[in-house]
Amino acid sequence: MKTLQTLTKVTLIGMTVAAFAGCADMTPKQRNTAIGAGAGAVGGAVLTDGSALGTLGGAAVGGVTDDKKK
Repeated sequence: MKTLQTLTKVTLIGMTVAAFAGCADMTPKQRNTAIGAGAGAVGGAVLTDGSALGTLGGAAVGGVTDDKKK
């Protein structure tokens, strides 16, 4: 069980680093949309107790909301 937790943490850290590296050449609008989608996904997951539909819905709302900012 301990090995699985460690592997999960290492995988999540690696994915996070890769995601941030992919944001290096984004425009400010694209970056804000990605940040909004990430924040929305976290919010949706928290509000729906980890529901996949709530997480996806939050990501969609967050991405669209930040995409419309000027």
